[in-house]
Amino acid sequence: MSQLLPCPQCHSEFTYAVDTLMICPECYYEWNQEALTEDTYSAKVLDSNGNELHDGDTIIVIKDLPVKGAPKPIKSGTRVKNIRLTDGDHNIDCKIEGFGSMSLKSEFVKKA
Repeated sequence: MSQLLPCPQCHSEFTYAVDTLMICPECYYEWNQEALTEDTYSAKVLDSNGNELHDGDTIIVIKDLPVKGAPKPIKSGTRVKNIRLTDGDHNIDCKIEGFGSMSLKSEFVKKA
């Protein structure tokens, strides 16, 4: 049996096959697994407002973020230039003035 891919619409892991169709029980989306390209599964990184982020974008932090080992948090409204997108939980790598290299979650930033 081949590896079942997650739903391209809601990214649910609980998909199943019926004949040639794949079905998602959470959003009821149906698709043909052979017809999909790898671009369908490429993860888009979205900011807190739903805007898609790209490498090199400038972002603004929307809430105070505590930093382990630092005496002060990253303040809301801090502008961060030239970000890099990565895979994982903290999907933004950047350099913040006064803090150095950091990894941020996209849910705590907005595109400038």
